[in-house]
Amino acid sequence: MRSPDTLGALYDCHAQALFAFLLNFTRNEADTRDLLQEVFCRLAARPELVAEARDPRAFLLRLAHNLAIDQMRRRTTRERYHESAADELELFVPSVSADEAAFRAELAAALGDLPADQRAVVHLKLWENLSFAQIADALEIPLNTAASRYRYGIDKLRGRLRPLYEEIK
Repeated sequence: MRSPDTLGALYDCHAQALFAFLLNFTRNEADTRDLLQEVFCRLAARPELVAEARDPRAFLLRLAHNLAIDQMRRRTTRERYHESAADELELFVPSVSADEAAFRAELAAALGDLPADQRAVVHLKLWENLSFAQIADALEIPLNTAASRYRYGIDKLRGRLRPLYEEIK
């Protein structure tokens, strides 16, 4: 049985990364907070879940991803509304440079336009620095699927952001 201190240590070590991943995936801060709470409530109720995991972070990412997928399935009509509101979310720290702020805003919008499965893989690769094997394990998808989702997502981002990059370069 895990002690509350161990659960607290897991939270301290992984909550920020889980929050960023879930926010990028759900595109809704309230849903992200609810999902993060659900992840740690499940761990508090069943601490053996993480005790049996080879890689705690991969396990937590998989659990968070699965909970997010379940939530999306339960709320398909509500999700459409959240996607339209996602353009207003700021994923990046505000910038003092107008060009950098414009690029970040366009990047956030471009990320929001990616299909959720591609957006999840791109986030884990770029912001969490996970390998494709780790991403595949966390999202429970084949390695080649993780790599192809990343490639397709990056191609879409590159195509959308190239004109802006050329303009501010």
